[in-house]
Amino acid sequence: MKKYLSVVLSLLLVITLLPFSGGAAKASEPDADLWNVVKPLGTTVTFVNTGAHPDDERSDFLAYLSRGLGVKTSSLIANRGEGGQNEIGLELGNALGTIRSREMIEAAKITGVKAYHLSETTTDDIYDFGFSKSPVETLEKWGEDVTYERLIRFIRIYQPDIVMPSFLDVDTQHGHHRAMTILSEKAFKDAADPAVYPGQLKEGLSVWQVKKFYLPVAKDDATTSIEIGMFDPVYGMSYPQLGEQSRYLHKSQGMGNDIPVAPRQTHLKLVKSAVDTNGDRSLFAGIPFNFKEWAEVLPKNANDLKVQYTKFQADLDAIIYAYPSRENVFVKSQKALKDVERLLAKTESAKLEASLKNDLLHKLSLKKEQLQVASFEASSLDVVAKAADNILTKGQTTTVTVNLKNNGSKDLKNAAVNLLVPNGWKVSGTRSVGDLGAGEAATLKFEVAVPEDAKDYHAYDEAAIRAAVSFESTGAKTVQVKELEGTIAVLPDVALTLSPEDLVVNTANVQDEIPVAVKVKNYHDGATSAKVALNVPAGWDVSPASTVVNFAKKLEEKEVSFTLVPPADIEEGNFEIDAVAEVGGKLFRSTVQEISYGHIGTFYYQYPAKVNGVAFELLTNPDLKIGYIESGFDMVADYLLNAGLNITKLTEADLATADLSQYDTIVTGIRAYLSRPDLRANNERLKEYVANGGHLVVQYHKPDDGWNKDTTAPYPLTIGTPSIKWRVTDENAKVTVLQPESPLFNYPNNITDSDWSGWVQERGLYYPMVWAPEYETFVSMADPGEEPFDGGILMAKYGKGTYLYTNLVFYRQIQGQVPGGYRIFTNLISYGGQ
Repeated sequence: MKKYLSVVLSLLLVITLLPFSGGAAKASEPDADLWNVVKPLGTTVTFVNTGAHPDDERSDFLAYLSRGLGVKTSSLIANRGEGGQNEIGLELGNALGTIRSREMIEAAKITGVKAYHLSETTTDDIYDFGFSKSPVETLEKWGEDVTYERLIRFIRIYQPDIVMPSFLDVDTQHGHHRAMTILSEKAFKDAADPAVYPGQLKEGLSVWQVKKFYLPVAKDDATTSIEIGMFDPVYGMSYPQLGEQSRYLHKSQGMGNDIPVAPRQTHLKLVKSAVDTNGDRSLFAGIPFNFKEWAEVLPKNANDLKVQYTKFQADLDAIIYAYPSRENVFVKSQKALKDVERLLAKTESAKLEASLKNDLLHKLSLKKEQLQVASFEASSLDVVAKAADNILTKGQTTTVTVNLKNNGSKDLKNAAVNLLVPNGWKVSGTRSVGDLGAGEAATLKFEVAVPEDAKDYHAYDEAAIRAAVSFESTGAKTVQVKELEGTIAVLPDVALTLSPEDLVVNTANVQDEIPVAVKVKNYHDGATSAKVALNVPAGWDVSPASTVVNFAKKLEEKEVSFTLVPPADIEEGNFEIDAVAEVGGKLFRSTVQEISYGHIGTFYYQYPAKVNGVAFELLTNPDLKIGYIESGFDMVADYLLNAGLNITKLTEADLATADLSQYDTIVTGIRAYLSRPDLRANNERLKEYVANGGHLVVQYHKPDDGWNKDTTAPYPLTIGTPSIKWRVTDENAKVTVLQPESPLFNYPNNITDSDWSGWVQERGLYYPMVWAPEYETFVSMADPGEEPFDGGILMAKYGKGTYLYTNLVFYRQIQGQVPGGYRIFTNLISYGGQ
């Protein structure tokens, strides 16, 4: 291993000192794409980093392993991050999960890491249900058996040499993190036990013994410390910097930092090992690092194989040394592809111990895949695959065009393209190009017919259409699968988006009429018409009963209006109003949420088109005038407007120059001091507004959201850190009202225990930990077994007015249609209008 690392360092030195040759790159422009695919040929080691959420990966260390050493590295994440916060838009839940999944995939491309998830769909049990302090609670909600079965399955398929969770199983960690660490350590033994999930073996999987299990620890607890801060001239940055570049793609979580090139160590503790290290504490001790070291493991009666494995690794090293000449890499890779096939056959027929043979066959198969990638990249064959329509509907036919251009110096024989589509889809067109000489180009066109029973698009599924591009050279065949440009999605003929999607009927003052707008979007290829209707509960009226929408072209969108009349004696409780469109005798009942960001592309989340309604008593002050400072992170203002409150959304100009005294209450959205620089700039005006008699309600912030503990609020208020210690994650935690006589719990609604029932996800987060004596406390609550927090609602008199800070997650309750959330928050903001 030490010898190999010296070779790595020598190679990097050679790269910096020698001029680049072969015409593919210049000294000032390293060919990173080529280096990315030849570097892994130097080692057979595989590594898996496990975590709970997208962005849990140890990006700096993974970049070092993958880009620095060429280790085949993957990140296995449990859920999709659906319960997180969104710092780039309003998407929450499954839409946010789609964003975070794609961000992880894009981030992994920078570090050369393959991203995997245990969660398979948007209705999966392994869901990010919000912050948890307990691995027991986590596994109860995920389903421990479901989660563990998928983890064991992954290990048996991927067959990693080393597994390392991102976090420790300690009480300062998220319960989701702890659950994955616990299961990952347990799997070290169980993945190799045929009695554990034997059904997997009947499917054709093999047991697998992970060689080493590490945990990330502090330096004093480490059994090995690894320097990873080196500068890599190919990438023009250090491995930690490369890791941060990948973290910047987790934009919805506000990740990524600019850091200098500097020494950095990763400290690891070896917790479990299945190999003899002979006292060597280095990361790969006891694990053959390449095929030369595998040759040394072979028994004495396999001398012929020993020679061939040693030679094979020498040939692989020669490919690395051929960098940056694409021509030389291509020629040597094609030869190695033939060699690996022969070595696979000889190993399969050799008399070897079963586990050793399995290891060798697996490593050779991985190397074959890597050689295919290296050969294709070195060939300089440019592939551009596009569909005439990226959005497809059932029964539609589209054209796919694949353009090939041989930018390399070698002729490619028998070039061909085969479109990969789901079962039942029909593809017609010429697949063969024939020989493609250096500098030559070719265009292939295919007709793709989508069957009437095609599966609807899902963002977590494999792309519906892919192009398998192949060619031959010097007797070896290379095949690579390429994605088409953009997202190929099978969507309904029309989609229906309702506004509002969530509806409150106030039993204290039932609306005479409720307007509902329906945006109808045509995804059908060409002109069509749709008959749109709303299905209402018994006792409701709706007009018109239906309406016809005519479309002239695809992607056209029109809006139609309906008027709902709820029964005057409506009972409290939940109700639904479904939307349906009839097109050509077929019924469509879906909303399609289009999710589009520059760093991930465009994706879609499809769900039932309906209004989720709830009827309950909500008393309001009809004269109360409220100004709302939106943050972009919540939709509370819109929900309160729909509930009948008098809300004005305050603009930058309003904050800077408007007469704020016209408002009885001003409310800030969650984390508004982060997203609204104008709020920070005009914070003194808000304090003046309070001093002159106004009532300001500030919703929760993180400590680093532009929050100054001494000056943001009228009196000092420090938000708790570390955040794990300052939250109540049990949404059913008992709430003790400390001042039950306060108007906060009596005007305009009489708040009872029932108003604290039915909450979703959590009670509060980022609790204040220190505050000035001027603040009064009003509620107390705690997670099981913990000391209670009494800072969930803080209020202080300031001049003639009042300042109220709450870290309770009212936005989740209001957007989640929780009646108590509406009633309590309405009381908090009504204090200014008594």
